[in-house]
Amino acid sequence: MSQPAIILITCDELRRDAISAYGNSVVPTPYIDSIAQNGTRFDRCYTVSPWCLPARCSILTGKYPHHTGAYSNFRKCPLDVGIDNMFTLLHNASYHTSLFGKCHFAPVPYSQTRPGKTLPYDQFRDYYVRLGIDHLRLQDDKQVSIWFYDDYSKELDAAGYLKSYRDCNWDAKNQLVYPFPGPSKWHPDAWVGQQATDYIKNWNRPDPFFSWISFSGPHYPFDAPEEYLQRASDIELPQRLGKEGEWCDPGRIHYCNYHGPGNIDGAGKAPEKGCKNYSEAYWDRMRRSYYANIALIDDQVGEIQKAAKARFGDDCLIFFTADHGEMLGDHGIWGKHNCGYDQVWRIPLLAHFPGMDSPTVSDAIVNLNDLLPTMLEVAGLPSAICDGISLLEQKKGNGYSYTVAEGEGYAAITDGRYKYIHIQKDGKFFREFLDLQNDPDEFCNIIAEPSCQSEVARMSMRLLEHFFPALLP
Repeated sequence: MSQPAIILITCDELRRDAISAYGNSVVPTPYIDSIAQNGTRFDRCYTVSPWCLPARCSILTGKYPHHTGAYSNFRKCPLDVGIDNMFTLLHNASYHTSLFGKCHFAPVPYSQTRPGKTLPYDQFRDYYVRLGIDHLRLQDDKQVSIWFYDDYSKELDAAGYLKSYRDCNWDAKNQLVYPFPGPSKWHPDAWVGQQATDYIKNWNRPDPFFSWISFSGPHYPFDAPEEYLQRASDIELPQRLGKEGEWCDPGRIHYCNYHGPGNIDGAGKAPEKGCKNYSEAYWDRMRRSYYANIALIDDQVGEIQKAAKARFGDDCLIFFTADHGEMLGDHGIWGKHNCGYDQVWRIPLLAHFPGMDSPTVSDAIVNLNDLLPTMLEVAGLPSAICDGISLLEQKKGNGYSYTVAEGEGYAAITDGRYKYIHIQKDGKFFREFLDLQNDPDEFCNIIAEPSCQSEVARMSMRLLEHFFPALLP
């Protein structure tokens, strides 16, 4: 029996509720939704980190950041090429492996970036290939393609649009919101989709096929092309989630991100580095661009699916998910840094399995570590040593009893009812405990409430067990 083609489609910083399959009514996403028409929509999938690099390395290895050592966007902690990963395991099983778009398996040298310059990036590209990628077309994040010459920015420069894109990004007045300064086909997400679609259309090798198609959007900068902004010009945006008095307590994790000076992604471009200082006009422009970018990605997913159907028929495993979400103005902030909110932590996961002919919905608690073991099981390959469990197995029950998110100085745990978030870094210490049944919008930190101390202790011990399992029976 031939092994199925495997296609993993990811978006960066994509909220679960921005997809119409999960109830979004702002911008329809029919092509993304169609992945689940003969597959499964997972309603309780969680990222394992609210940062790009740790989450992506966990997708790749099926392991939590504390097991890979790739735990931060900002420290020198690239994924070790000696760790078994999705590419090496499938390549060793005769799959031809490819990646189109964003890798970010190593920290970006942010300190080297300068206005007016795009710097060499060959060292990073060579490192990515050593992870087991047979064919790589690199677009390593929107801003990275402005700062460094990856495959996309080299072609964008030759086409005459790189300088204007770079100038828009560095212009402080834009606050990372501007129309893409070129034709839609040259937007990073359109380029990634086109590269992947053409590759699938021209596929004629006897090897089984694996590709990770990794869109940089709708991650900031919020830069949808004018064509797609027009689509979003008349949409009715959902009300931003917030509560009067939510940010009165200086002990809350995001107090400074709201009031300033903060360190969440959105605070850096806000007046006095406080997200509360953005105007309503800014929130409107930013959010419309975010949804417009999703519409662009949905169109590209449609082209990818059409090509995959023509080339592989139904013998294809397709995943659609995200590395993490985005606050998008909810609770008065945007970005994902240190976030344990569902807007960032809970992500979309749609899966089309070969041979399935009816849609299903799973309420099992699953996470990004589960993708790798699922691929190996569907391909009929030996299981890997990892922290994940095949989604086919997870669907039979309720999934994990709890799931954890990690990052530099950050750990959070949820069982679907309660959340405990622990942050300890930069000389600061925060603890928050949320009751999702009585406070579904996550406004109130009840860590000090006497009535919930037994639950706080239980979740704290669960988190300790996650990192130090030998300490507990």
